[in-house]
Amino acid sequence: MAKKQEKTIKVTLVKSATGFDKRQAKILEALGFRKLGQTRVLPDNDCIRGSIFKVKHLLKVEEDA
Repeated sequence: MAKKQEKTIKVTLVKSATGFDKRQAKILEALGFRKLGQTRVLPDNDCIRGSIFKVKHLLKVEEDA
C-alpha cells in the first residue's frame, strides 16, 4: 500500500532577526534557519504554520506541491 504524500511548504529567510525580539530568533532556530537566504521545505501542519505566523515579516512562504 502506497504512502500518502504529505503537503509541504517552501520557506525562505529573507530578513535577519537581529534587532527583533529574542523569541523570534528562537523560533527561526527551531524552524532550522541558520543563514540569511536559506530555504527550507517544511511539512504543512498547524504547528509549523503557527511558528511561521510569528515571524512572517522575516520569511517568504511558497506553497509546494
